[in-house]
Amino acid sequence: MPVAEGKSVQQTVELLTRKLEMLGAEKQGTFCVDCETYHTAASTLGSQGQAGKLMYVMHNSEYPLSCFALFENGPCLIADTNFDVLMVKLKGFFQSAKASKIETRGTRYQYCDFLVKVGTVTMGPSARGISVEVEYGPCVIASDCWSLLLEFLQSFLGSHTPGAPAVFGNRHDAVYGPADTMVQYMELFNKIRKQQQVPVAGIR
Repeated sequence: MPVAEGKSVQQTVELLTRKLEMLGAEKQGTFCVDCETYHTAASTLGSQGQAGKLMYVMHNSEYPLSCFALFENGPCLIADTNFDVLMVKLKGFFQSAKASKIETRGTRYQYCDFLVKVGTVTMGPSARGISVEVEYGPCVIASDCWSLLLEFLQSFLGSHTPGAPAVFGNRHDAVYGPADTMVQYMELFNKIRKQQQVPVAGIR
């Protein structure tokens, strides 16, 4: 969700939550999704000038006993929360990228069968963007309820309603699971990171 013209991230979040409350949505606590980036250690790359791989280790408050490890364009591993301890032991293979932690946190809203989460995306101390997650509880096949989700999204996002997520494309009739949500958060976080990067040529 882009920041409204002339408004801050926080003001835009407040506008969105006000719209949801006007629709009749009720607050249902808070949520948090965080992501830390790891890159393959230089010692494992050899002398061939290979590009290092990135791995994203993520947590979601909706799944407090799980940890998600995602590779770019690769599989998503769902492990228990001790996976973070394992990453410390694997520092010879994967190293934490400096200042790479990014997270979104905000309020959960229930509106009939819809669960809506509106969050502020932060990197370090500063707000960088807005996340909006919508879940339709009665359906587990995303393509079966996409038109209904779209209609609901339009009721409070208006012209900023997104198209179908890329994750739907290759899993058209598959059962939607937590890994699909985490892939979308990874894509959102990477998009926000890229928007914040200063071009090297612009640094004097």
